[in-house]
Amino acid sequence: MRALHLLAGAAALCLGTAACGSSAPAPAAAPAQDDGGRGPITFLGGKFEAESVQKIVDAWNAAHPQEKATVNLLPEAADEQRRKLIQNAETKSGAGDVMLLDAVWTSEFAANRWVSELDLDTSGFLPTTVETGKYRGKLYAMPVFTGTGLLYYRTDLVKQPPRTWAEMKKICDEVLPEQKGMSCYAGQFDKYEGLTVNFSEAVASAGGQLLDASGQPQLTSEPAKQAARFLADGFRSGMIPKEAVTYKEEEGRVAFQEGKLLFYRNWAYGYEAAQKTDGSSKVAGKFDVAPIPGLNGPGAGTLGGNNLAVSAFSKHQRTAKDFVAFMTSAAQIRAFALTSSMPVPLAAIYEDPDLIKKYPYLPALKEAVLAARPRPAAVRYGDVTAAIQESAYAIVTGAKPVDQALSELQSALGPLLK
Repeated sequence: MRALHLLAGAAALCLGTAACGSSAPAPAAAPAQDDGGRGPITFLGGKFEAESVQKIVDAWNAAHPQEKATVNLLPEAADEQRRKLIQNAETKSGAGDVMLLDAVWTSEFAANRWVSELDLDTSGFLPTTVETGKYRGKLYAMPVFTGTGLLYYRTDLVKQPPRTWAEMKKICDEVLPEQKGMSCYAGQFDKYEGLTVNFSEAVASAGGQLLDASGQPQLTSEPAKQAARFLADGFRSGMIPKEAVTYKEEEGRVAFQEGKLLFYRNWAYGYEAAQKTDGSSKVAGKFDVAPIPGLNGPGAGTLGGNNLAVSAFSKHQRTAKDFVAFMTSAAQIRAFALTSSMPVPLAAIYEDPDLIKKYPYLPALKEAVLAARPRPAAVRYGDVTAAIQESAYAIVTGAKPVDQALSELQSALGPLLK
């Protein structure tokens, strides 16, 4: 999320393609096994932290000159990444042997038999991250990045980070009159996967949930209404700037680094960039991170991250699986962590003295990741998140009243979750 993004991080998903929302598994032809399933491979990766990832790929290539990996970057937005990967899968394309999946896509890709089952060691990984790679109890994707939402705030202007939405508004009312050109708060509110994440976090931070334990939508509950009103009122009052409806992770990160935001919700990957002293950040040395605020206390983040999966149509399955094992080995994850602030899923990293010195927030982030809540794990996830985005975007833009938008979302999700 992207995470983190990535976050983590990250247009309606289906883009008019009916098949991308299909829940019926499509039988996959067994991939042809050239050279015993070994040979050169292509890794479809993300733009976030591409330089640090390339170093690990270079290490693989140095040790496997006959089975080199070539990195092809996917689009920046998560929705476009998913569309590209589904296009490849539906045409049984071998264009990508290993692919970076958003942590919430596992059920969809596994149910449709677009990815291969993995038999890899997950000991030492944070349990919540391993679960994102499973479908019906079997492992189909290996966690490589993780994370949850954090609140970036200006330490030169704020004594203590807010624990509630009301506290955040109060601080902004006190501070902003003296700060020309600065807005209070922003997150990711463009109509893409990041909006699903931010809306989910708001509902959870108000004490609610998108789905109950039986998988039924809970969008007309009082907590969901309070969360939606927080976002709608934020835009209406100007607490959240109008331009934030165009923010994905990077747009907001740049705005925070340019001093345009007092508070900003983002994944941990943005920490390193904001601390740069090369002139690219006006807030270097003047910010910190804290748990996101909620209605009555600290909020609940959405579990983000990315996993590595092997395409069911790869001609070099054995090499691809070995590459995933290499990328997610303790040595390579630590090497990545030393060069990137993107959170990783290995538990030991969060207790490493050298890394804690570099990233002081690691112990708190570990607890946040363990407590974070996942997005709905649905086979028809593309349709589910598209419906959430449609209604949430209507709320933040003021196109529909909160109660109407939530009622319509409640009705839309029911058939998609059967």
